[in-house]
Amino acid sequence: MRRRWLFLSAAAALIVAALTAVLLPGQEPDAGRAAATPAAGSRANVPPAAASPSASPRATEPPVKPSARSTRRRASADATTPSTTPSAADTPQAASGGAPLAGRIRPGATYEGVATFYDTDGSGACLYDPSGDVMTAAMNSTDYESAKACGAFVRVRAANGASVTVRITNECPGDCAPGQIDLSAQAFAALADPTLGRIAITWKLVSPSTSGTMSIRYKTGSTRYWCGIQATGHRNPVARLEVRAGSGWRQLPRTDYNYFLSEDGSGCGGAIRVTDIYGERLTVDGIAIRPDVAQPTRVQFAQH
Repeated sequence: MRRRWLFLSAAAALIVAALTAVLLPGQEPDAGRAAATPAAGSRANVPPAAASPSASPRATEPPVKPSARSTRRRASADATTPSTTPSAADTPQAASGGAPLAGRIRPGATYEGVATFYDTDGSGACLYDPSGDVMTAAMNSTDYESAKACGAFVRVRAANGASVTVRITNECPGDCAPGQIDLSAQAFAALADPTLGRIAITWKLVSPSTSGTMSIRYKTGSTRYWCGIQATGHRNPVARLEVRAGSGWRQLPRTDYNYFLSEDGSGCGGAIRVTDIYGERLTVDGIAIRPDVAQPTRVQFAQH
């Protein structure tokens, strides 16, 4: 009987020792196995927020900033979607290496928007003379960029594949969204039925062939004490206009009505240097101060 009691006591001691070895301080039974093998129906390694039934599948992704294209499309919600994918952003970008002085409208970039139309004789905010050229247009204020678009040639393409080249002679303020062009009635009719009133378009800057030369005009009221100077008939958009001042050149500020002003008369009546967005400089001399008269030169920017 005593031998049986000793045997039972030894067995109990062995069991206690085994349990002590397994249950170390701070350790729970089967903790490692529970982490490696989740219960049926649970999701391993998923943060609580993502695993929550109320969370949407994209709840943990960062918000996506709308692109310039979508912003313009929302502004023209009643227009159909263009067939051509645009590449221009709504904010100004660095010009290509071939056009270091370009602003918002850059060579090689395609822009999207809508086209509307109005009756025009070719005059407008750019203060060009009325002309027999009916293929003209007004640029929205954003892309007009304080007259930088004046005189630019753009090729406008409709979703049906029809296209027309127009010269920018006016600004379309307020109700015209970025990317929008208000065409002459004749230019719109070359793209689509005028009864549509408004169509989706893409457009891009072009450098057309021409046999004409650039002209220089002094603004009404110009004298040798104050003058405004305008270049007309240029193939490419004008980026700068400078006047001879002493032994150097002075760049004149540009107004939103497309004249470069010399407030103190510096350079009025002297040599003039005009630079396009590609950096080409044309110098003209012998242009007298004859207000409101377009005086032809013998120079023209190169085609690109």
